[in-house]
Amino acid sequence: MATYNLTITNLDESIQKNDMLLIDFWASWCGPCRMFGPIFEKASDKHANIAFAKCDTQSSPDVAAKFGVSSIPTLAIFREGILLYCQPGAMPEKGLEDLIQQALALDMNEIRAKANEEVKA
Repeated sequence: MATYNLTITNLDESIQKNDMLLIDFWASWCGPCRMFGPIFEKASDKHANIAFAKCDTQSSPDVAAKFGVSSIPTLAIFREGILLYCQPGAMPEKGLEDLIQQALALDMNEIRAKANEEVKA
C-alpha cells in the first residue's frame, strides 16, 4: 500500500478505519526526515495490509500539535484505534521492521484490558 497524506480532515477516520496505522511526521527541510522517508515508503510497499500516512508538520501543524510532536521525524503507530508508539527519531529499515512486527504481535485484548484498568485507577 502506498503512503497517503494525513491531515486534520482525515485523521480520525484514518485511526478508526485502519486496523494498523503508521504515521510519519516530517518536513521537507528536515535532513533526517528525508533519510527516513524512503525507508517508510519501502515498508508501506512491503506491508499492504497496514496503512502508512505521512503528515507534513509544515502544512498540518494542527495534527502535529495533537500528538505533541516537537521533534521530527516522529513515528506514531496505532493498532485498533489505540496509540501504541509515538517517538521521535529516524530509524534504519531493520528497526522499523522490528517495530512493525512487535506491534503486530501484541495481544490487543490485553492492551485494551490494561488501558481500561488505567482509566479506572
